[in-house]
Amino acid sequence: MYAISLGDDAELRPLEPWHAEEFLAHLDRGREFIGQFISFGSKETDVPAARAMLQRYADMRAADTASLHGLWLQGTLVGGVLFLNFDAEHGNAEVGCWLEPAGTGRGLVTRAMRVLLDFAVDQRGIHRIEWVAASGNEPSLNVARRLGMTRDGVRRQAHPYGGVRHDLEVWSILAPEWREARARAAANDH
Repeated sequence: MYAISLGDDAELRPLEPWHAEEFLAHLDRGREFIGQFISFGSKETDVPAARAMLQRYADMRAADTASLHGLWLQGTLVGGVLFLNFDAEHGNAEVGCWLEPAGTGRGLVTRAMRVLLDFAVDQRGIHRIEWVAASGNEPSLNVARRLGMTRDGVRRQAHPYGGVRHDLEVWSILAPEWREARARAAANDH
């Protein structure tokens, strides 16, 4: 399949059911870190469960409603980015991410998310892309900022998780804003 280079050290690739063993090893390495603010992968504790999760996303990809994309750093799966609530008919999508500690601090999510936003806006005609993260999840909120998203608001104590009711911040970018931000970034590169 495809592999999109994210620089000298990393690639963005499809994350599919046949990756179940590698995906489980990645989740096991990052389970505590990933689980600070989200439950992603928390129930996948063996290969059949990991495969079933990847199959659910493969089915959603086939239905054009969601998709998973893995981040490989020097050949090792260290995280990923995803489309959630992908609604091409209405031009709306939500994006998200997860990483194990080995993948942090390298800009992998920001680089990968630029690929997803380009695809959503340019190829699929998505108008509004949303990012939702717990207020305490500064690395995630920083990605939204780096992408040029606008903070739409806070859903106060909307996310009961880990015995705490977390505030959720909703960030978004509209297609014309993304095109403008991309053009500015390209102009700054020259």
